[in-house]
Amino acid sequence: MSITTAQLAAGSKADREIHFEVEQFYYEEAELLDAGRFTDWLDLLDDDLDYWMPTRTNRLRRQQSLSIASRGEAAYYEETKESLTWRIRRFDSGMAWAEDPPSRTRHLVTNVVVHHADPADQLGFTTDDLLARSAFLVYRNRLEREDNVFAGQRTDVLRRSGDRLRVARRAILLDQNILQAKNISTFF
Repeated sequence: MSITTAQLAAGSKADREIHFEVEQFYYEEAELLDAGRFTDWLDLLDDDLDYWMPTRTNRLRRQQSLSIASRGEAAYYEETKESLTWRIRRFDSGMAWAEDPPSRTRHLVTNVVVHHADPADQLGFTTDDLLARSAFLVYRNRLEREDNVFAGQRTDVLRRSGDRLRVARRAILLDQNILQAKNISTFF
């Protein structure tokens, strides 16, 4: 039995070329979000997208494993591509009053680390998929006096579709556990 290149790559760090491609993908995504081009942003998401942002609580050091909500518990976002599409259509309809007038955002993405997905760790994924972690800072301004800063990390599974990458899974973890924002209509 021979070991394939894909088997050797499982869990390993991506090479420079792939790492650069992922960074450029994230910069393009940030540009689309900041320009309010949400329909174009949807094209960067895979059809079976899982977009999840759990809540978190402050816990004692010995209880840190309980500080992040599990699946099925409270979450700011637990979305699919279909539900995000509906949300964006609502923005465009003028019925999303929390975003009329629209917010101005600036997405900063950094500390990008990319590995080849390990099929043993990621159900339904292959070594052709990429596991990417990144840190982000999102500044949001709305009306005259509404300013919000969101900081955190994203863990994505990126899947190649044709000649481009798409987000198949995104888990967003905010550093804050209490949001000062009046609403959370920002995409991360």
